Amino acid sequence: MAPLDNTLGVEFIGVIVSATLYGVSVVQTWWYATHTNDNWPLKTLVAAVMLCDTAHQVLISHTVYYYAITHYSDPTQLVKIIWSLLVEVLFNGLTALLVQSFLTVRVWRLSNGNKWLTGISILLVMGEFGCVLAYLALSLPMKTFAELERLHYLSMAVNALAAAGDLFIAGSLVILLRRSRTGFQRSDTMIRKLVIFAVNTGVITTSFAIASLISIATAKNTFIYILFYFCMGRLYANSLLATLNARKMIRGAADGVNTTSENGLSLREISKSKSGASFSLGSKRPNISIKIDTTQEFNRDVEEGDKGSQSTAAVRFDLSCSPPRTHAHYVTAHSP
Repeated sequence: MAPLDNTLGVEFIGVIVSATLYGVSVVQTWWYATHTNDNWPLKTLVAAVMLCDTAHQVLISHTVYYYAITHYSDPTQLVKIIWSLLVEVLFNGLTALLVQSFLTVRVWRLSNGNKWLTGISILLVMGEFGCVLAYLALSLPMKTFAELERLHYLSMAVNALAAAGDLFIAGSLVILLRRSRTGFQRSDTMIRKLVIFAVNTGVITTSFAIASLISIATAKNTFIYILFYFCMGRLYANSLLATLNARKMIRGAADGVNTTSENGLSLREISKSKSGASFSLGSKRPNISIKIDTTQEFNRDVEEGDKGSQSTAAVRFDLSCSPPRTHAHYVTAHSP
């Protein structure tokens, strides 16, 4: 019997690593359920992601059990495809679709509904899921790995679109967040934290998608690509849960910034500001929303003539529970 190190062996390693990441997802889900009070759409999203994640872990475990235990030492079964190895692709694709769609909504809100950024994100996300559905539909009638080899171009397309989508979404979030900096230390601290999470969300999943893509292209007759692909759904789930669970920490980091005013901004910072900014992270929903409205009014009292103008500034921090959005909001200062 031929060595199984680069086929069933790496598939077994993929299941172990995936199971470890699944355990992390379960812990994060427990933390989310016991320490947050989000609205039902976000709770439904988390539940759906974990449901798909669980189904995927069950399916890949069944695959390895079938080859390594049920048909142990039966080389005739190693050339045949078990149904669970094909169906798992659907649940991995669903997990990616849910998380990437959530991030696409963030891009839309952060960009104030920019059609180009949002449209490209949607095309990449839906293109990836479309390839997943095509792969599943074409592979289910197949019985052997030799037949499945004909669909390697679809496997490459799924991973290429996954990498492109994650990279584009993460890049868009970073650029939009950096443009939302207000110059206020407290708000900029939160934006820096958000940038870090956006980068981490995209880089890890992109790296695994690229590794899977390279493995398919350079080692087509092995299961090395499966090792990376098995873990991608778990990485999507963990990135979503980590972002949601970190909201309190990010707010705490901003609260820890030394300030000299009651609202967290020094009077000097307020007096220098002639514009306002609004951005968000999430609170009871997927983000912490911090809204800073700095308004300067100059009122001239006609009757008192030379008594001058009156300037008032208002700064409000609103930790709301609106959906994720980050955008710049400028208030025009009217000169007297």
